[in-house]
Amino acid sequence: MSPRSAEANEELRGRSRERILAAALAVFAEKGFHDATVSEITARAGVSRGLLTYYFPGKQSLVDELLDRYLDEVTAVLDVTGGPDERLAAVIDGIVRTAATTVPVQRMALSLVVNPATHPRFAAAEARKEERVVALEDGLRELFAARGAEDPALEEVLLRSVLEGVIFKIAVYAEEYPVEAVRRRLHAMYDLPSPATDLFPGRPRPDRMRASRLPRA
Repeated sequence: MSPRSAEANEELRGRSRERILAAALAVFAEKGFHDATVSEITARAGVSRGLLTYYFPGKQSLVDELLDRYLDEVTAVLDVTGGPDERLAAVIDGIVRTAATTVPVQRMALSLVVNPATHPRFAAAEARKEERVVALEDGLRELFAARGAEDPALEEVLLRSVLEGVIFKIAVYAEEYPVEAVRRRLHAMYDLPSPATDLFPGRPRPDRMRASRLPRA
């Protein structure tokens, strides 16, 4: 049997890393950072402890990688073109879409944020991405200024606060949360045109759901 090429070895290493990260994310989302164990992660990934530590020295490095990827995805939502209204609609849709399609990441991040012992870990991830986070905040202020807002800085804070609440609700309630209706309400709040299509076709809206199924705080 001929030896694997360098490209094949690199592809194999990449698949192993991704399998470990997917397993770690699932375990962190289910149990939180403190209660998750390396043994559970290796069992979920189907790899040896030695292979895991070859790529990731410990739980912290796994969390760092997962949070860095998540923050990169979130801060990329401002990389859109068009007029101010088009860009604001794209930002709203980008955040909502990211939150709804990365629920395990949201749950992992939430477990880190709400626990005083682990909050510094999330803060450290934000610090590593400070340049992109600041660029997102500045970009939103510029966007609101272009829309003629009296106080663009306040509008930026309010939008982020609302979207962070939406992210929290999606993380807690997942499929039960009426994400499409909330997305459309956000568009209406900012006098944006009603979206022509759903982000998630087939998901129930409140007018097609029993009141008892709506999430409660």
